[in-house]
Amino acid sequence: MGYRVALMRFRNVVVAGMAHVLPDESVTSSQIEQRLAALYDRLGLREGRLELMTGIRERRFFAAGTRPSSVAARAGRAAMSSSGVERDRIGLLVHASVCRDFLEPSTASVVHHALELPASAQAYDLSNACLGFANAVTLAASQIECGAIPAALIVAAENGRALVDATIEELLARGTKQSLKQAFASLTIGAGGAAWVLAQRSLAPGAPSLLGSTAMADTTAVELCQGDHAFGTAGPLMQTDSEGLLHAGNALAARTFERFLEEQQWTRAMIQRVITHQVGVAHRRLLLDTLRLDKALDYPTVERLGNMGSVSLPLSFHEALERGFVGSGERVALLGIGSGLHCMMLAIQT
Repeated sequence: MGYRVALMRFRNVVVAGMAHVLPDESVTSSQIEQRLAALYDRLGLREGRLELMTGIRERRFFAAGTRPSSVAARAGRAAMSSSGVERDRIGLLVHASVCRDFLEPSTASVVHHALELPASAQAYDLSNACLGFANAVTLAASQIECGAIPAALIVAAENGRALVDATIEELLARGTKQSLKQAFASLTIGAGGAAWVLAQRSLAPGAPSLLGSTAMADTTAVELCQGDHAFGTAGPLMQTDSEGLLHAGNALAARTFERFLEEQQWTRAMIQRVITHQVGVAHRRLLLDTLRLDKALDYPTVERLGNMGSVSLPLSFHEALERGFVGSGERVALLGIGSGLHCMMLAIQT
């Protein structure tokens, strides 16, 4: 006998507050390639391929040694201030990033202390590659919807500096055309922080409504992108089959989107704005073409901010609201994909 997962639809959950943090330091793709000049010369490659293949002109980094908790706390404090939700109403804090201060204790514990949240508020880390924030939003919304907690704070902070630095160091030491190809995705990573306050509708009646979420997985693709700290390196290293990941992720997104429309009772024509996880321009183009969505509905940030991991989706949405790209009363689809592979789509009405 088969079982269908219960629909993830919410009637009593709003995004009461949002905030994001961007680093001051900007690093262009050209600057990264200048650091790889010795490798490019050895392999007979021309500068410019990184921006040409990804569409990413620049990305930003926090200063070396910046702890994710400090950025997450900064974003969380601003989101709480904008929400109008009292601190003692927060029943859950989730830190939802790939980057963490350390393995133990949870980075959420550090943020909980920094924000002086009540002792009654649970705090833990939730990490799922680029999809962690969307996962945390759904988890917290489920608790709010059933009345277990009145509000939750979701925070995330990513800093790709260590990954990019370690990748450049490894490529200069032992790089080949094949290893450069596998490391290419690592050179697209940027940095940023984001936070959302989710709450019962009565606490922020005019705030955007979180209507529901839909998730699917394809873990046959688990080996297409894997990263970890490597012995003898200053930071993590990641190997990615970019082309394989592109097509497997796109196929999973296509299946998830059809289910998303069915579960949320939307049609394509009802979607007024789209926020996609920002990986590269080729990914964005293929995804929107496959889903048959107008590119003019999407708000891209990847060209100037790179791939910010779990921060990409919430930060891009908040910036789209701040700049007026997303207006009041619009139906917005947030489309997230993370290596593993996992896909989650959120339905919001502003």
